[in-house]
Amino acid sequence: MPDFHETDQEKTVRAYLNYFARSEIRPRSLEADRIEDIQPEFYQAVQRSGISMEMMPRSPGGSRDGAGAHERTTLRLSVLASEELSWGDASFLLSLPGPGLGGPPVSFIGTKEQRDRFFAVFKDTERPHFGAYALTEPEAGSDVAAIRTSCEEVPGGYRLNGTKTFITNGGRADWVVVFATIDPSLGRAGHRTFVVERGTPGFSVGRHHKKLGLRANDTSELVFADCFVPEENLLGGRAHYEQSKEGFKVAMQTFDATRPLVAAMAVGIARAAAERARELVEERYVLARPLPRYRALREALDDMDRRVRAARLLTWKSAFLADVREPQSRAASMAKAYTGKEAVLICREALELTAESGEAPDPFLEKWFRDIRVFDIFEGTAQVQRLVIARRLFEEIGAKVGL
Repeated sequence: MPDFHETDQEKTVRAYLNYFARSEIRPRSLEADRIEDIQPEFYQAVQRSGISMEMMPRSPGGSRDGAGAHERTTLRLSVLASEELSWGDASFLLSLPGPGLGGPPVSFIGTKEQRDRFFAVFKDTERPHFGAYALTEPEAGSDVAAIRTSCEEVPGGYRLNGTKTFITNGGRADWVVVFATIDPSLGRAGHRTFVVERGTPGFSVGRHHKKLGLRANDTSELVFADCFVPEENLLGGRAHYEQSKEGFKVAMQTFDATRPLVAAMAVGIARAAAERARELVEERYVLARPLPRYRALREALDDMDRRVRAARLLTWKSAFLADVREPQSRAASMAKAYTGKEAVLICREALELTAESGEAPDPFLEKWFRDIRVFDIFEGTAQVQRLVIARRLFEEIGAKVGL
């Protein structure tokens, strides 16, 4: 059974990250949102602190051959970190130096040589380095099997053509994990996974997306026009794809690893909104008074706190299953679906509770309300999560009845 008590290590990490979020992130949050960028001073503070996306697991269970498993961070510790830093500002968490979403695929199926080569850049402490993960296309979002970026086999490697969109840190990544297809008619069996390095001829950054929320984080379009990728950058090597759908499987494995982190980020934003709403209400009212209006406010605040805690427990459950090497695809989708929806509602209710007639909303609550909208969409929409949950449920039923 999951243990929901924090260890001494987890308490120490949470306390330190909360201090960092309170002192280094939150004071920069509104200005970064306004200018849609993060100033270099933040990365200097990050370097002094030792915090980076390397705190996040490269994969829930280490690499496929067991190498590098000693470097593995527990997923639960990672979700604690995600919650605390997102409590400060989720844009800053997404902008931390490190491999980001590109890390799990390299760890999952990359050869030892590939892992050593692509992760080596993050050992440089002189300046920040970033990885990225390019799956989404203009016509292929939730339907991953519908990707159309092509990879044509040519002497010495592959030639990529296509466009990826809404790629986190895509505009500044040192390398990008790119999903492409050798033949769209093959569906998932045609998927291949590459690492494309910055400066590769034919690889360019398109437009930088203007967004409703998380505006300080770079989100870009990536363009591949006759982009030659050497064979050694095919993750796992050619033989890895001959008898399996590894290209598609690694995308799904990545989501299983990252959906609990996204859920934890939503918990962090919802918690920040609930706490801010309580602060503002307590400034204006004496909630101990036995008046109907005050009782309704108190009950609303208590309800928001309860839902934040429920979302956190679902997220911890999915992390626990990953850490003990149990299947957790269903649990990860449940956490993502519930936290995304509830966090959106909590941020909206926080605004409604604290808004005075004709008065501008609290700037932090207004920002979090914009930021939280995407958490019901990216890393798989709520509808996709329900499909995953239902599919896993019917698989369990089929196994029990022998289907």
